Amino acid sequence: MPTLNLQEEYKNTQIQSLLDQLESELVGLRPVKQRIKEIAALLLVHRLRKNLGLTSSSPGLHMSFTGSPGTGKTTVAEKMADILYRLNYINKAQLLTVTRDDLVGQYIGHTAPKTKQVLKNAMGGVLFIDEAYYLYKPDNERDYGSEAIEIILQVMENRRDELVMIFAGYKEKMDKFYESNPGLSSRVANHVDFPDYTAEELVSIGKLLLDEQQYVLTPQAEEALYRYIDRRRQLPHFANARSMRNALDRARMRQANRIFSSNQEILTKLDLVTIKAEDILKSRIFES
Repeated sequence: MPTLNLQEEYKNTQIQSLLDQLESELVGLRPVKQRIKEIAALLLVHRLRKNLGLTSSSPGLHMSFTGSPGTGKTTVAEKMADILYRLNYINKAQLLTVTRDDLVGQYIGHTAPKTKQVLKNAMGGVLFIDEAYYLYKPDNERDYGSEAIEIILQVMENRRDELVMIFAGYKEKMDKFYESNPGLSSRVANHVDFPDYTAEELVSIGKLLLDEQQYVLTPQAEEALYRYIDRRRQLPHFANARSMRNALDRARMRQANRIFSSNQEILTKLDLVTIKAEDILKSRIFES
């Protein structure tokens, strides 16, 4: 009976380095990382079975990434495209990210060519449709989103070996989106839910972002950052890591203005790299 060296096959695919990158580059997201490892293992074993002539149905490759903005969905999708490429499930390690505006036209006859062009551009790789539920607007009889969905469904069925689809968005809205179209739901085999970050994880992300720019937080600034997160996440449009990046960009601007307005003649390296509590506490978040 023919045999295969599993560890050698695994090493040859080089997907371990991608999984290691996910582990090191993304804070938290433990269930997401575990789910990606499970999907990678399934795809590797299926490829090995195929190499030995064992018959089995092709694993479903289309995916659903659900969660709030700024939880790493696009980053994980990019790594997933690399994994699929190294396992020979797609022809190129390309992730094309689109939204409704890229697919749906404004008048009769406009949607089909737009959607088909996007699919053509993505062919051979992965198409990531962000906020996919906006494709479906049942309350608008003149909306052309359903036409785009039908074209996408045809490609998912007839050319599933040439293009992988990842639909993304808020979980509750995505659940309703799938309920509205059983044909779409049945073609999406892998569902990955991205949890919101904890305050501790957001501070860790913030420190990593600052470290990349060669900034540091004082202990008081770190405490202020926790207070900022507590207030900010209670307001609309909180976007996890994205909101953290925006907050720290503004903190850096306040730090620069603080230094400039101080009329301090001699500056040290420490002056230039340090984010103080006041640089965070002057946010409008603390005005109310």
